[in-house]
Amino acid sequence: MNRWFSDRNLNKKIWVVALPIMIQNLIDAAVNSVDVLMLNYVGQSAISAVSLANSMVGIFFMFLYGIGTGIAMLAAQYYGKGDLKTIEKIEGIGLRFALGVAIIGAAGALMIPSYLMRIYTNDEVLIEIGARYLVYMAPGLIFWAVSAVYMSILRCIGKVMVSTVLETVALVCNVTLNAVFIFGLFGAPRLGVVGVAIATASSRLIQLLGCVFVSLYIKPGVPLTFATVFTRYRLLEHDFFVMAMPAIGNDLVWSLAFSVYSMIIGHMGDDAVAAYSIVNVVRNLGTVMCYGIGSASGIIVGQILGEGNRDEGIKAGHACLRLSVVTGIIGGLIVLALMPVTFRFVSLTETALDYLKFMLLINTYYVLGTAVNTTLIAGVFRAGGDSRFGFMCDLIDMWVYAVPLGLVAAFVLKLPVKWVYFLLCTDEFVKWPWVLKNYFSYKWAKNITRDIG
Repeated sequence: MNRWFSDRNLNKKIWVVALPIMIQNLIDAAVNSVDVLMLNYVGQSAISAVSLANSMVGIFFMFLYGIGTGIAMLAAQYYGKGDLKTIEKIEGIGLRFALGVAIIGAAGALMIPSYLMRIYTNDEVLIEIGARYLVYMAPGLIFWAVSAVYMSILRCIGKVMVSTVLETVALVCNVTLNAVFIFGLFGAPRLGVVGVAIATASSRLIQLLGCVFVSLYIKPGVPLTFATVFTRYRLLEHDFFVMAMPAIGNDLVWSLAFSVYSMIIGHMGDDAVAAYSIVNVVRNLGTVMCYGIGSASGIIVGQILGEGNRDEGIKAGHACLRLSVVTGIIGGLIVLALMPVTFRFVSLTETALDYLKFMLLINTYYVLGTAVNTTLIAGVFRAGGDSRFGFMCDLIDMWVYAVPLGLVAAFVLKLPVKWVYFLLCTDEFVKWPWVLKNYFSYKWAKNITRDIG
């Protein structure tokens, strides 16, 4: 029997990769929750402004996520083949693109922060607060770009726990510094929202330094080097453009659509924005397991396909799909269980609390849609190089269906906030028929490696 399989061995392998990622996601979501709780003491406007500012940062994050999964598409299969030298070249290609976008994003946050905030809201108070946040957070984008690429490589070469430790250290530093600067601990000044931005940028610098340490002292592995950034690898660059760029485009059209969702809610009043900000934090806790399985599926299925085991790669895809349904249901139950806790610790107006209750109930089932689509589109399909399907699927689903629907509902029909939010949250389920049809065609199950000199 092949070393990957029996069913028990396969499920164990998936969980070995998924659990550290889940822990990382859980810590990330927990830190975001603590951030919101601490900003709660600054004021509802602070929560709303940081949430809207992070909608722009979220676009950058999804670009990095796209590069990371694009790298994983190639790197996981070459790791299955045992070719670490080629993985180092793939890292250089990823760094080139990530740094280019990071520099543009940081420049925008430093030079035109108010204009960026006006995309999401016309509230002058929120614009002023959010702009200050963006200015101080900008350097962190560059640090984040480098560490995100390197940690994606670490996951693909079997060092998932190392990547999780690096992310954990950064997030613990983030929440600690947040507390110091928000509450003025240890003699530090009370900086409020600016303190949150400084803490975020500082934690990403610490994470980058951790990546440098791992690269120098933990062997065997792939070094973090910038020499490959300036070297051309035409065959690999072709594969990156053909397969990874649609993945990046997929994540960008998806994140831009969610950014428009934030813009729509942002123009429906401070109460709607505050509720939307908090529900996103709770949903992140509910999707911890889902995104862990999604990331693990891309790595595991990719490694198997890179070994030339198509049938076993398909079998691994089936296991990942089953786990996505289970974790999606569990995620919805987590959202439901967190509802009373959330209401106990937030300080919002009665209207905002009413919106929040409704939005949380929607997410008790919305998480399931996210779980299945993430595992298949961003995990299984990309593992075999099929990134174009996801790009076209989300482009049509989000920009032909969901975004126009939300805009018409909010600004033409002028429907209430609850109706607008409900309609926006139909996006994941509308694409299920096409996603499942593509999955069961098995066209995605391909070995995409080359013999690179």
